[in-house]
Order: sequence, then structure tokens, then C-alpha cells
Amino acid sequence: MTVFLVLGIAGIVLLLLTLVFDGVLEGLFGGAGFLDGLLSLPVVAGFVSMLGFGGALVLGTTGLGAGAATAVGACAGAGAGWLTWRLSRALMRDDPAATPRGTDLVGSSGSVVTAIPAEGYGEVLVHLAGQPLKLAAKSPGGVPRGTEIWVEESLSPTSVAVRPVRR
Repeated sequence: MTVFLVLGIAGIVLLLLTLVFDGVLEGLFGGAGFLDGLLSLPVVAGFVSMLGFGGALVLGTTGLGAGAATAVGACAGAGAGWLTWRLSRALMRDDPAATPRGTDLVGSSGSVVTAIPAEGYGEVLVHLAGQPLKLAAKSPGGVPRGTEIWVEESLSPTSVAVRPVRR
């Protein structure tokens, strides 16, 4: 049973090391491509820990011998490794949404956060899809802080030309 417990603990330690030192352990192996798939360190750690703890559980609760405990532990380890592989693939495929640019905001309204001097830059806060976005803003005339504005055009990915909303 000691061997199985040592395997289980070694698997957990390997998993913690892969979480803490992210890509460093893969770098020790020269960035080998086989570490990206079914033989990635988290998958191996999941397999080894479930092999150990599954085998220890079978030995401790049944009258079966070490061979049966190893077989059950290997099956549990294969299942844990497969689930780890599937989860890591799903997480790696998760693409973040594109960062909004100034062109996405043309026609939006917002308010001045930092006063815009005449022919100078200030800051405006606009909302895109319910998310606040602060951008550098330029206006032909001075615009005081708190004024409601309308985005007229994009000057760069992070700056816009605005005009005050007259009411």
C-alpha cells in the first residue's frame, strides 16, 4: 500500500509543480512537442495520482491483491488522465473576444472623464456591449469634464474624435 500512496502523492506534487512553474518544466525537456497532448505533465500527474490512490483504496478496502489494485488504479488513472486532457484542450480552445477598437465606437455616446482642451487630448468613457471603455479623445473645441459626448470617428485603435451633445 505504501507504494501506491507514494505514487498518489507524487502525482499531486507533479500537478502542483506544473501549476506553479507553468512552462518551466516543459522547457526542461527542450519544449518537446509530445508534452502538448496526451503526455502533457498535467495528464501524467492525473494518471499517476489516480493510479496510486485508486490502488491504495482497493488494497485497503478489499481482499484483492496488488495485481488487481494495480489494474483498478490504472483504469482510474486512465480515466483521470483522459478527463484532464479533455479539460485542458477545452480551456486552450477558449478564445477571448476581440478587444474593442475606436472604430467599433463610432456613433456611441459617453462622457468626458478628463477635460479635453481645444485641439488637445483628454479622456472619455463610453460603453460598448455594457462594458465601460476609457479612450483618449480629441475635439476641435475645449470640452469640460462631465459633458456628454458623441464619438464621430476613430483616430487610432485607442483614440477617437468626439463632439459634445447639445441639448
